[in-house]
Amino acid sequence: MVEQSDCARLLDWEEVPPPAPAPAAPPPTAKESAPGKPPRQAGTGWTTRGPRGPNGTAAPATAAAAGGRDARRARQRSERPGPGWGVPPPSYGAADRAFPVLPGKEQWEEKDQIVAVFVVTFDTRSGNMVEWCLPHDMNLDGVEFKSIASGSHRISNDFIYFRKGSYFGLACFANIPVESELERGARMKSVGILSPSYTVLYRYMQFLENQVRHQLNCPGQYSPLEAFYEDKKAVLPPVGNGLVTVCPTWSVTTINRCMHPEMKITHPAGCMSQFIRFFGEQILVLWKFALLRKRILIFSPPPMGVVCYRVYCCCCLANISLPGVGVAVPELRPFFYINIADIVTLETEVSYVACTTEKIFEEKKNLYDVYVDNQNVKTHRNSLQSLLRLNAADKEKYSKLSEQRQMLLYTQEVDGDCMSSEEDLFILFFMELNNRIFQTLTEVAASADPTLTTEHVHAMGLDPQGDRSFLLDLLDVYGIDVTLVIENPCCT
Repeated sequence: MVEQSDCARLLDWEEVPPPAPAPAAPPPTAKESAPGKPPRQAGTGWTTRGPRGPNGTAAPATAAAAGGRDARRARQRSERPGPGWGVPPPSYGAADRAFPVLPGKEQWEEKDQIVAVFVVTFDTRSGNMVEWCLPHDMNLDGVEFKSIASGSHRISNDFIYFRKGSYFGLACFANIPVESELERGARMKSVGILSPSYTVLYRYMQFLENQVRHQLNCPGQYSPLEAFYEDKKAVLPPVGNGLVTVCPTWSVTTINRCMHPEMKITHPAGCMSQFIRFFGEQILVLWKFALLRKRILIFSPPPMGVVCYRVYCCCCLANISLPGVGVAVPELRPFFYINIADIVTLETEVSYVACTTEKIFEEKKNLYDVYVDNQNVKTHRNSLQSLLRLNAADKEKYSKLSEQRQMLLYTQEVDGDCMSSEEDLFILFFMELNNRIFQTLTEVAASADPTLTTEHVHAMGLDPQGDRSFLLDLLDVYGIDVTLVIENPCCT
């Protein structure tokens, strides 16, 4: 069963400032404040100003507190063990250090590039349809089916990441009961945006959630969306080959410094801990398929928000920070939510991770290599069957990961430091694991005797017998010319 914490509720992204003496603001309505969450500011309008305090003034900075937290985090990182298989990790240059110093916010903040904003509705006679959009000449064919996933009529709200051509989209969906025979007792809408980069979309999750509620209660009032688009619309260069970029290989510090604590669950990078707890030891199976750039399809009924996060997390498992490694292999592209309209596109893809609510995809085995149904990971390809079995080295890696997580939680409790992140640990764990493997392979390939021995395999944290097939596939995919001398026990 999925843990309750895996539902990834949408939290306010503004950093909450210290309370300041000011006249009490009008109390929010029940629709504007959910139990257990800070009250949201009333209204649905879009503003270009930064986070505001309770009295409408600019939120004060908390530099001193942040400085103390950063110092404690730096101390914990220096004491935190790496994957640790008895071999020193590879050394990196200044550009490849795991925790580079970021002197200012402008170093990491991406510019707003919103190319479209739209409202999708469900019509009882016409089905899903685009009700309104800006710009009016934007080609949004198919967005109506990505923004309201199949089966969404059974849930009250959701959020969905998806791809539309060379752009990424985020849409917030809501469903409310109405006393209307024409609408058959339910009104369903979704408000979404398109951007060239999915890493900026999380900033507008709260705005989109507010706007879909606004559209449900006041249909046809688009002025906040018009103001938002005018403020955030992108001026893009001429379109190139239309390809979507691969999941970024951010440093851990970049990921963490980009987010306030409140927004971590709203951004895909904040869901790695839930992702690993959900799959348990099967995470090592997914890691191997991701590193081999296989086509991975995740099936789940709605809600799809947390499943879109799993797509992102699968891509993060394959991060490699060694210069020049993996440049010739297919990109592991995050497609996020797909439906039957994407079949033609998927037929030409050689590597991707996606999720769907359409059970019919399971029958179309030519479109995927790996099919994930709940926690069940399976493949129809005989050559990949051995990768489904966990070996002793896999269990040891998962045990080390769990131990490091417990150590981190203990350190957080002792120091009272709430800023240290499990995401740091998980992402860095797999990045260091991947770096260790490819550092060893490239060093062996460049040596006078390019022979990969049992000792080398142990040094990489792999099982000489259980990972033999995985290693052979890895050498083939990445074009590394070494000789594997480990005997196959089936042939002795």
